[in-house]
Amino acid sequence: MVLTEAGTAEAVWQTWLSARSWPSLDWPTLCQSIGIDGTADLLVVAPHPDDETLGVGGLMALARAAGATVTVVAVTDGDASHPRSPTVRPTELVGRRARERRDALAELGLADVEVHRLGIPDGTVDRHVHQVAGLIEELLRPGMTCLATFAADGHPDHDAVGAAAARACLARRVPLVEYPVWTWHWATPGDPRVPWDRAVQVRLPPRVAQAKRRAAACFRSQVEPLSDQPGDETILTPATLARLLRDEETLFLPARLRGAGDGWPAALSARGRAR
Repeated sequence: MVLTEAGTAEAVWQTWLSARSWPSLDWPTLCQSIGIDGTADLLVVAPHPDDETLGVGGLMALARAAGATVTVVAVTDGDASHPRSPTVRPTELVGRRARERRDALAELGLADVEVHRLGIPDGTVDRHVHQVAGLIEELLRPGMTCLATFAADGHPDHDAVGAAAARACLARRVPLVEYPVWTWHWATPGDPRVPWDRAVQVRLPPRVAQAKRRAAACFRSQVEPLSDQPGDETILTPATLARLLRDEETLFLPARLRGAGDGWPAALSARGRAR
């Protein structure tokens, strides 16, 4: 996905986010709010290599440190990130991006994480939602929590992955937590298309936030130009990365967790809120 506009500036987001009163959670409190054990297994579904790192890399690191097993589902291999590249073939990008993901996961302390590559053609996930849902369902087990891209994230593959994960989680009765990636680019503060009422933030300790930044830098095919030729431009610009490499990660909890009163279950209401 080559961006043609700068998107909403991080300074604009920070001004708005600083005034929010969303729950600000650590890993144990997030687990309590979802109703799972702190060592519950995570299944993280990513449309492309790097989405798992940019969206919930810090959360994955925290979960693993707490004793959880983390599994990544790589829906596509990301071979269409530079469709007009004159220097790198899509088949080359497959291997390159897989190696980048491996290195990024290692930076997060997740070197031995199992990665299931589904091999769906990049850019076509919306035509394979039923298939992807079935494959995710096969990997889900009781007691797991599934994390997948927000189903209205604004990229067709991200939206389709969110829809597929929702189907699979409903069938398996597993909680689904969504994470935004491209939402921060196209949305604006208070945008009614975004379920801000379901948002929580997970605080990343400094060492984890730093590890996430190192992990993001591993995706050189995305954070640097492939060459100086047209078609080889940088995908993840500094402005884009600024929105994704904060000291906290934003999640959208399942709608069923919305309680009475201020809309949050007791596990959340009793804890500090993000300011």
